[in-house]
Amino acid sequence: MAFDLEMIQKVYANFPSRIAKAREVLQRPLTLSEKILFAHLHADQKVEDYKRLGAYVDFAPDRVAMQDATAQMALLQFMQADRPRAAVPSTVHCDHLIMAKNNAKDDLEFANKESKEVYDFLASVSNKYGIGFWKPGAGIIHQVVLENYAFPGGMMIGTDSHTVNAGGLGMVAIGVGGADACDVMAGLPWELLMPKLIGVKLTGKLSGWASAKDVILKVAGILTVKGGTNAIVEYFGEGAISLSCTGKGTICNMGAEIGATTSTFGYDESMERYLRSTGRAAVADAANLIKDHLTGDAEVYADPKKYFDEVIEINLSELEPHLNGPLTPDLATPISKMKEVAAANGWPMKIEVGLIGSCTNSSYEDISRSISIVKQMKEKGLKLNSEFTITPGSEQVRYTIERDGFLDLYSEIGATVFANACGPCIGMWDRVGAEKQERNTIVHSFNRNFAKRADGNPNTMAFVGSPELVTAMAIAGDLSFNPLTDTLTNDKGEQVKLDEPTGFELPPNGFDVKDAGYQKPAEDGSKVDVAVEPTSSRLQLLSPFAKWDGTNYSDMFLLIKAKGKCTTDHISMAGPWLKFRGHLDNISNNMLIGAINFYNEKANLVKNHLTGGYDEVPKVQRAYKAANIGSIVVGDENYGEGSSREHAAMEPRHLGVKVVLVKSFARIHETNLKKQGMLGLTFADKSDYNKIQEDDRITISDLTSFAPGKPLTLVFKHKDGSESTILANHTYNAQQIEWFKEGGALNIIRKQFAG
Repeated sequence: MAFDLEMIQKVYANFPSRIAKAREVLQRPLTLSEKILFAHLHADQKVEDYKRLGAYVDFAPDRVAMQDATAQMALLQFMQADRPRAAVPSTVHCDHLIMAKNNAKDDLEFANKESKEVYDFLASVSNKYGIGFWKPGAGIIHQVVLENYAFPGGMMIGTDSHTVNAGGLGMVAIGVGGADACDVMAGLPWELLMPKLIGVKLTGKLSGWASAKDVILKVAGILTVKGGTNAIVEYFGEGAISLSCTGKGTICNMGAEIGATTSTFGYDESMERYLRSTGRAAVADAANLIKDHLTGDAEVYADPKKYFDEVIEINLSELEPHLNGPLTPDLATPISKMKEVAAANGWPMKIEVGLIGSCTNSSYEDISRSISIVKQMKEKGLKLNSEFTITPGSEQVRYTIERDGFLDLYSEIGATVFANACGPCIGMWDRVGAEKQERNTIVHSFNRNFAKRADGNPNTMAFVGSPELVTAMAIAGDLSFNPLTDTLTNDKGEQVKLDEPTGFELPPNGFDVKDAGYQKPAEDGSKVDVAVEPTSSRLQLLSPFAKWDGTNYSDMFLLIKAKGKCTTDHISMAGPWLKFRGHLDNISNNMLIGAINFYNEKANLVKNHLTGGYDEVPKVQRAYKAANIGSIVVGDENYGEGSSREHAAMEPRHLGVKVVLVKSFARIHETNLKKQGMLGLTFADKSDYNKIQEDDRITISDLTSFAPGKPLTLVFKHKDGSESTILANHTYNAQQIEWFKEGGALNIIRKQFAG
């Protein structure tokens, strides 16, 4: 079934003329990324040759996607916008709140009971405002979007950083906070800093154990977790064309791990095959009519250094399988080097668990390549030496692999199949023994491997690889195992070697599903009631944040000076905290509890300047709020990397933090802070980070003259009576300064619709 076909056809009808206009203004060939961006300029936005990283531009995305954990806050905000219906096609996907513990059936039944209040809320809000609702068990948002909504040349925003997965079908799909989603659903323009462009030229063709996953693992090693910040990564070349559509999705998905705004591929035959196989032949037919516009110009790809800000070239024929990690997704190690590197670092060699699936790698192709290893395991007399789990990406994939006998094969080897949900990838894994916090190794095909990410254990060393490599590693149970060269001992004592994996790009007998899990909204939702119990611990209606009072911020306390990596997981943890995503006050009790305090090297222990003692971060900040004293958070490089977790910006705002001052921001987090009326600043001189002392009182002396392009002055009064004065930069434009003054972007939306 092709959803929103009329909208897609309208986008395509306007595409040629908009590209022609952009080409006329820019007077040069265009990359695919530029074509999609210029084709989606907001109607009030003039066509100009916008300076990359130098201009904020208004766009009109085609659709919005929200997962259940973030949809709660997004829709609680949208309810305040006073709109009768979402202005663009929008969907909600229930995938984050299902705990992986026993098996798909039991875990889904438990989730439907435990989170019934939240699911009922999301279903009713979706029904009222014309939003498509995908029930628990339907699948992971990004896999479901790829199967049903993504289309070449489209623009989508989603309240999850891995929204970028849809680049596998040629979209510009971008992860945002709920406030951004609220803007677009309210029919307002969506603002984005014009990104720089990174071109990745792929030559050759994958073979053997190498997979699409290894492309992005290699790229992550090259660019690091911040190398793609404020950039669109565009893949091209013969190697790109040779990849499957879902393989392209895998690559784009993990673009979030390099901080990229998004990643994308040009429309080709693999995308057409995927569209047709998923019941969207009409979309493929429409795309074929303008296919020359759905990829970059030939001149661009012939001389990429002339048109991209940075160019990387990877020969797929020479690409080796990788395992990235632990603790960060950009620590890239070719499998041939892992034994040596692991020994040098003292990583535990025994693999306790292998996990495959997630939004990154749960396609039919992924599962079929894993199954090819499982079949060998049975044929060659091998057994699992690690626990092994599988998480299908959607009910359509799950139903199809069950029909084709794959689930029976997994069952026969003792593997556990979890529900069609995020599960362990987002920390929703009730892992037996994790509370002991023992040092151990796991391997998975997910996208992120930060400390405590999967199981809550800071001592779990998680490594990221392809599903087929993870399957082989689970059989070996040994981190030093290299399936390309090493043998295993079978049940007869023989040395056997695994053959190269094989698989199917698409199901030979087509996709099939009995109930995909979609619920269509009411045609007229005006009579639908949305109730939130005042005593609920899971849901809380929002109150507007207060406007800026027009004065300088004076004598603020330092709440925490975070040391080293501080991701959105450190600022607002997932796992068991997911259940409070719709209750701002309750979830604020996890604010910054994972950040490491520079002054004592401990997490969740900071000085309370009112008492002189030390306590948990949220408790200290609540004391400051009660005393009406502002505070400041100081951070390191790439502060807020990771997911699009809007709560990481809303929690400090709710608890009274005034300023976040860091060496550098991850893109989404900086935007989220701005949207909530927070001050997000960066050190003009990064070494000034070292000047800040634990007992400082901090004043911004010139906030009353806050203006675009003008640094702010911060004065730090030290305990000994001396002072340090520093400059802090910011990227606020005139509109974003209005967000700050009004107390948040939502307050402006509310005023616009009220007036």
